[in-house]
Parts: sequence; C-alpha cells; structure tokens
Amino acid sequence: MEFVADLLKIVLPAGLVIYGMYLTVVSFLNKDRDKMLVEIKTQNTQTILPIRLQAGERLCLLLERITLNNLIRRVNNSSFSAKELHGQLLSEVREEFNHNLSQQVYFSDETWESVKRAVESVVTLINTGIQDMNEEARGIDLAKRIFQLSLDQKNDAIQEALKNVKSEIRIYF
Repeated sequence: MEFVADLLKIVLPAGLVIYGMYLTVVSFLNKDRDKMLVEIKTQNTQTILPIRLQAGERLCLLLERITLNNLIRRVNNSSFSAKELHGQLLSEVREEFNHNLSQQVYFSDETWESVKRAVESVVTLINTGIQDMNEEARGIDLAKRIFQLSLDQKNDAIQEALKNVKSEIRIYF
C-alpha cells in the first residue's frame, strides 16, 4: 500500500505539470494561429480592396456610359437614319456590358442583378423607341423618342444600380 501512495505522490504532480504544459502549448498555438489569420486577412485586404474598388469604378462608369443621355450624345451622328442609330446604340450598350462582365465577381448577386436590369431597361427603351418609327425616320427622331420614353419611365434602373454599387463599395470603408 505504501508503494501505491509513493507512486501517487510522484505521478499525480507529474500529471498536473504535464496537463499545465499541455494547456500552455495549446494556448500558445491558438494565439499563433489567430495571429497568422489576422496577417492573412490583412494581406488579402491589401490585395483585394484595390481590385474591388476598381471594379466598382468600372461598373459606375458602365452605368454612366449607358445612361441614355450620355449614350445618345456619344453615338449620335446627324447623318444616321433611325435604324442606323438604333443599331449603333444597341451595339454600344452590348459592347460596354460585355467589356465589364467580369466585374460581377467582386459584387453580390443582388448588385449584379441590378446592373443587368439597368442594361436591360436601356435596351428595352431603345427597342421600344424604334418600334413605331417609319423607314424614313432620322436618328434625331429616334433620339427624341427615346428621351421621351425615358422621361415617362417611373423608376430609373440605372440610378438604382448605381446606388447599389456605391453602397456595396462603402461597406469596405
């Protein structure tokens, strides 16, 4: 019996010391892991934040460029017929959108959907404007018609998309 008591006198303190060392090592490793995670997040932020900001700038530029006022002023030529202007406008909107398609990676699905809705609303207005025009109509007639249709529109999908993009960019600041 005395042997068991002596053994317990040795094993019990040794076990407590080993358990204490285990807790110390685990605590140290957890702190080190947390420190590494913070460093990785900091590095990611330094790399990804500028890219996200640039993507936001590009989407804002896309939306501003396809705003009907800016689009028609940029594309319109006094010698264009209504059909030629219609084709040029659609081509310009598609080209702008396709050029910025990759920016969707940096934004939420809701924001990207609002950008797509804005592009679709511009295309719809352009297509609606040409529908009742006669063959001899000039580009200026189509431009006036599109402006009138845009004024009659209740909600502006481009402004809504711009608001979404800007609010998502503001999250990072």
